[in-house]
Amino acid sequence: MKVVFVGPTLPDAPDLAGDDIAVRPPARQGDILEAVRQGANVIGLVDGNFEHVAPIWHKEILHALSQGVKICGAASMGALRAAECSPYGMEGVGSIYRQYERGEILDDADVAQLHAPRELRYFSISVPMVNVVATLKRLYSEELIDRGEAEALEEAARAIFFKERTYQAVTDRAVLTDMRRKAEILEFLPAFEVNQKRLDALELLRWLASAQNIRTPVTASWSFNSTSMWKTAFHN
Repeated sequence: MKVVFVGPTLPDAPDLAGDDIAVRPPARQGDILEAVRQGANVIGLVDGNFEHVAPIWHKEILHALSQGVKICGAASMGALRAAECSPYGMEGVGSIYRQYERGEILDDADVAQLHAPRELRYFSISVPMVNVVATLKRLYSEELIDRGEAEALEEAARAIFFKERTYQAVTDRAVLTDMRRKAEILEFLPAFEVNQKRLDALELLRWLASAQNIRTPVTASWSFNSTSMWKTAFHN
């Protein structure tokens, strides 16, 4: 069985994943362990819950890896966990994962965003910082903004709480030399947006599609330690 945990990053995942990949909502603590118990051989992690519930625990990822389950992360919490657990065999794909893995991104809030619930197809309400940065790079490369404007816009975006970060808020807050440019730049931002999170999630779906649906023998140099906390939390 192949499973992917995804929500606001790729709301149309059920239409794109194919019949052999089970699409589940953003993961919370215990979900990966449950997928392993249900027979998952390959797991993709994109989105995860973190604010009102306990997030995916690194320990359950390690447990899955110790059972020969292939796990890959990308785009959002998946990119974070992949960067943190790559020494133990978790894989990662996409630009955002590589930036976390190289230490170019340090803040987990860079991938966070406010969105509507599943019933409303996770409609985006705020813009994640990683998409803002990718969009500004595109605008600069296409000479629609200059370096000073790009830096001012990025500085403004980073100063805004992730739930309140919109392109309107970014342009309103940015300190630009030519204030008349704000209206023009506000038109550029959504028109030339680079949804890096979505691009990376699509790459993860391709990884899942190509992965063999089998568990692989464990050849790691480490062994899983079933601690008393692990046993208590998951009755293992």
